[in-house]
Amino acid sequence: MLVRFITPLVLLCVFAGALPARAQEPAKPASQCQMIAQALPDVVFASVRSADVQSDGTVDITYIGHSTFFIETAGGVKIATDYNGWYRTPSLPTVVRMNRAHSSHYTMAPDAAIAHVLHGWRDDGGPADHDLVVGDVYIRNVPTDIRGWGGAMVENGNSIFIFEIAGLCIGHLGHLHHELTEKQYAEIGRLDVLMVPVDGGLTMGTESMSRVVERLRSALILPMHRRGPPIAQFLSMFDESFDVSLSDTATVKVSTATLPRRPLILVLKGV
Repeated sequence: MLVRFITPLVLLCVFAGALPARAQEPAKPASQCQMIAQALPDVVFASVRSADVQSDGTVDITYIGHSTFFIETAGGVKIATDYNGWYRTPSLPTVVRMNRAHSSHYTMAPDAAIAHVLHGWRDDGGPADHDLVVGDVYIRNVPTDIRGWGGAMVENGNSIFIFEIAGLCIGHLGHLHHELTEKQYAEIGRLDVLMVPVDGGLTMGTESMSRVVERLRSALILPMHRRGPPIAQFLSMFDESFDVSLSDTATVKVSTATLPRRPLILVLKGV
């Protein structure tokens, strides 16, 4: 007789326990480089280490050409930035990331043996969203707009990729066409190593790009994408608070212990 007093809501609660639990989406890895924006533009860096990512070791960074660097981790992960298939990497990359500004920054026919091919854009015009751990690397991106062939900005056509490796935050600006917003600075967070285009116009003017570099204040700055103007034009934008070094090799070994104490613009061989 008591059953007649059981409401549909009670029955739903009773039977809900017998239903299979809904699969939860996996949580994103914790970024050790992310900023906590308390009062932009003044921010506090979050010092959070992901349990999923190794936090020691040395990273080898080799300049291959144009905007392509080859990054090798202690765990054996190999990453090629702005991969176009033209520039030959020392070995097959594990991960390639691309941007679609020009055909020199992407290929639609990458080697099928490459495990992870990451586009910095989406075909539907939405923002690309990458959050993945590959071996000892956490990879994420911050979308930016890009200038179309007619001169108008195209939303979400470029991505700044951030690689968190061995306690380091390594950022590649891609084909950046505009100065960053406060929101984008907050999404990027701390960058210990910065790969920056220095063409002086195909991406952004030298003065605009130098303001981005000064704001990010990375320990190690690696110029790339130099077309036309001499590297001296870019270097002349910085005062004595930035050190400059011209390397006779295309590779630099980086670790948290060897980061320069003052910002260093290191021009690798080939740039």
